[in-house]
Amino acid sequence: SVAVMASRILRPTGKLLKQYSNKATSVQPALWRSTSAAPNYEQAILNVPATRLTVLDNGMRVASEDSGAPTATVGLWIDTGSRHENEHNNGVAHFLEHMAFKGTNKRSQTDLELEVENMGAHLNAYTSREQTVFYAKCFSHDVPKAVEILADIIQNSKFGEAEIERERSVILREMQEVEGNMQEVVFDHLHAIAFQGTPLAQTILGPTKNIQSINRQDLVDYIKAHYTGPRVVLAGAGGVDHAQLTDLANQHFKGLVGSDKDIPSMPEFCRYTGSEVRVRDDDMPLAYMAIAVQGCGWSNPDNIPLMIANTIIGNWERTHGGGMNTAINLAKACYDGSLAHSYQSFNTCYKDTGLWGIYFVTEKMKIEDLVFNIQHEWMRLCETVTDYEVERAKNMLRTNMLLQL
Repeated sequence: SVAVMASRILRPTGKLLKQYSNKATSVQPALWRSTSAAPNYEQAILNVPATRLTVLDNGMRVASEDSGAPTATVGLWIDTGSRHENEHNNGVAHFLEHMAFKGTNKRSQTDLELEVENMGAHLNAYTSREQTVFYAKCFSHDVPKAVEILADIIQNSKFGEAEIERERSVILREMQEVEGNMQEVVFDHLHAIAFQGTPLAQTILGPTKNIQSINRQDLVDYIKAHYTGPRVVLAGAGGVDHAQLTDLANQHFKGLVGSDKDIPSMPEFCRYTGSEVRVRDDDMPLAYMAIAVQGCGWSNPDNIPLMIANTIIGNWERTHGGGMNTAINLAKACYDGSLAHSYQSFNTCYKDTGLWGIYFVTEKMKIEDLVFNIQHEWMRLCETVTDYEVERAKNMLRTNMLLQL
C-alpha cells in the first residue's frame, strides 16, 4: 500500500528543519542571499517569509507573508462552497460569485470597474466545492484600497433583479460550455458516483433547474448563513504589512458576525462508494475516462506519500513527445504502444477525504490495454517502486513548490 511506501518517502520534518536552522546560525542570512548565485533547497526554504496569523474578536482570521515585494495579493477565503449546499440551493455559491462585481450600495458596477482599473489592479473570484474566494492583485501601496473593495463586495452587494437575471443567462451559457469540456464532465461524473448521496456529489455550478429558480432572497439567506467571521480568512502575500492588514480587517469587516464558539465544525462526512458510470456515444472518436480510489484530506499525514505517488505516475501528452526517453514507466508504455493521447494523474484533496487517480484520453480500442498498464503501475507502487523513483518524485515536488512561492 501507499502507507508501506511512506517510510521511504517521508523524512522526519522536525529533524530536517532543525538541520536547516543549525546551518542558518552559522551564516548571516543577508550575506547568504547576496553571495549565493544558485540557492539550494535549504536556502530557498529559509528565505521564505514567516506566516503571521491573527484572530479577530468576531472569529475572522488574518494571515500574511511579507516578502517586501512592490506588489501584493490580498484575498478573502470563505469556508463555503457546493459541499455546504443542498439539492434545493445547489449552485447558489457560484451564483454569488457571479454577482460579486455587479455593484454595491456604495459603488455601481461601472464605478467598481473604473476604480480597479485606475489602480492597475486585477480583481477576480472563484468557487470550489469547499471554498469561495475573492482576491485582488495590486501594488503594495494600494492594499488598503483593495481590502476596502473586497469588504464592500461581500458585505454590501445590491443583488439587483436586473443583474440577477443577466447573470442567470451568463451562468446557463457557462453550463453549456462546461458540457463541451470533456474533462470537466468526467470529473463531475466521478464525484457524482464516488460520493453519491452526499454533498460532494453535487456540481459547483448546480443543476439547470436551480439556476433558473435562484432568487435574491436565496442569495441573501446564503450569505447570512455562511459569510460569518469564523468562516472567513483575509490572506495577503507579497508587499503586505501584517499589522496594517489586521487594522484594515478590524476597520472594514465589523459587519461580519460570529465569535470563537461559532467556528464551523468539520462538514458532514461524505462517504466514498466504489462504483462505475459510462456515458456512451459511438459518434465520438475518443474515450475520456477517469479511474480513482479514495484519497485523504489535506491534513492527513498520508497526503504527502499520495502526492509523491501521484508524481511517480506523472503526466504525459502525445504532442509533447519524450515518451521514449522519459523516466516515467507509464509514459514509456503509452509511447511504445500508442496507448493514449494523454493522461494526467491527480490527487484531489478536501478537508476529510479525497480522490486519487488518473484521467486519460484514448481510442476506444486501446482502453483495455491502457487500463491494464495503469493497474500494473499502481500495484508496482505498493510492491516494487525504487528508491530512485521516490527521490526523483520528491525532487520534482520540491521544485514545483519553490516555483510557486
